[in-house]
Amino acid sequence: MVFDNEFLVALLRQAQESPRLRASHDLRTSADDNSQRILNALMPGTKVPVHRHPRSTESVVCLCGRLDEIIFDDNGNEIERICLCPTEGRCGCQIPAGAWHTVEVHAPSVILEAKDGRYASDGTETMQW
Repeated sequence: MVFDNEFLVALLRQAQESPRLRASHDLRTSADDNSQRILNALMPGTKVPVHRHPRSTESVVCLCGRLDEIIFDDNGNEIERICLCPTEGRCGCQIPAGAWHTVEVHAPSVILEAKDGRYASDGTETMQW
């Protein structure tokens, strides 16, 4: 499979039409794959709950668009904001294992997310403030 502009535009169109303003494409090749490798299309206004992955670092690569990865301390205070925008030369980052984080989307964006452990069975926690 090739991830060209046509593919990204179609994924962004799905996100635009979704009530959650996001759409994903699973990149795992089988049900036995215990990783999370996913393309996530995100539209401005989408709400991703603040969460963390206690047992895995998460790699995020922005293929198109512009968004901020926001890191919080255990009390919910913002401690870092990382702008990802490939046209500005900032393509990706790694979120340390256990770091609370979310995104703020400024322009329609597609990101590649990769980490150890399947979604929802990897110990991921959502912050309750």
